[in-house]
Amino acid sequence: MKKRMAIVFSVLLLLAVLVVNAAATFTYEHDPTLNPKAMEDIVINPDAVYGFSPNPASKRLGVFADALDWTDPVQVAQAREARALYHENNKELYLIIQNGLNNGDSLETIARRVSQRRNEIRLESYKGNPEGLALVKQSNLETYGNELGPTPEYLYEKCGSWQTVIEKACSTNAGMDACLGFYDEYYYTYGIVEPVTPPEPAQPQTPAAPEKADEAAQPVTAQVTQAHHETAPEAGSERTSPLISTPPTGDSAIWLILPAAAVFTAAVSVAGRRKAKGE
Repeated sequence: MKKRMAIVFSVLLLLAVLVVNAAATFTYEHDPTLNPKAMEDIVINPDAVYGFSPNPASKRLGVFADALDWTDPVQVAQAREARALYHENNKELYLIIQNGLNNGDSLETIARRVSQRRNEIRLESYKGNPEGLALVKQSNLETYGNELGPTPEYLYEKCGSWQTVIEKACSTNAGMDACLGFYDEYYYTYGIVEPVTPPEPAQPQTPAAPEKADEAAQPVTAQVTQAHHETAPEAGSERTSPLISTPPTGDSAIWLILPAAAVFTAAVSVAGRRKAKGE
C-alpha cells in the first residue's frame, strides 16, 4: 500500500513539475512587453501560465486581477476556452462591414452597427457566468461610463473618425490575449506595423577577364546595375508591402482585415466608385 502511495505521489509531483516548467518556459513570438497599450493593462508574472496577469491598477482589466488564479493551469484553461468563443463570434463583425460596403452604407452607419454588435458579443460571451458578467459590466462602467460598453459617440469622440471606430471595434484587448495565450494568434488585429528591414544593397563585383572584344567593351556600371535588379525586391512584393496581413485562421469568408487602414480605405474607395457609376 505504501509503495502504491509512493508511486502516485511521484507521478503527481512529476506532473506538477512539468506544468511549472511549461509555464516558466512559455514565450510568445511577438513580445507583449513591446506593446505599450497591452502593458497598460497587464504585468509580467513569471508564475502565471502565460507569463502575464492583469494589472490590479488597470482601469480596464484591474477587476480581473483576482477573478481567477492566473498561475493555475485549470482555471486559466477555462478562461481561455471562453475567450476563444468570444474571438470566434467576433468574426461576425467582418461580415457586417462587408454587407455595409456592398450596400453602399456610410462609414458612420457601419461603425454604429459594428460597435453595438461588438458590445453585445462581449456580454453574450459571459452567458451562464453571472460573476464574470458582473465583472465585465463593472469594467465597462469604470472605463466607458456605460456598463454595456462604449457607445458609438464615445468612440467617435476618442478616435476622431468613423473609419477608426470600425477598426477599433474589430480589435481585441491585447493585454487579456497575452494573459490567456492568444497574443500571437491575434497579433494582426492590434494595428501594430513592424518595420521592414530593407534589402542589403548589391555589392559591385569585379568583372571577369573578357574573352571577347565586345565583352570588354561592356561598361562595369552596366554589370552593377544588372546585379542590383537581380537582388532588389519587385514593387508590391511582400518585402515592400508590410501593411497587408492575413488572419491565421485562413477563413476565406472574412476578406476585410482592418489592422491595416490602407486596406480598409481601398475597399471603401472601390465601393464608392462603384456606387457613383451605378454598379
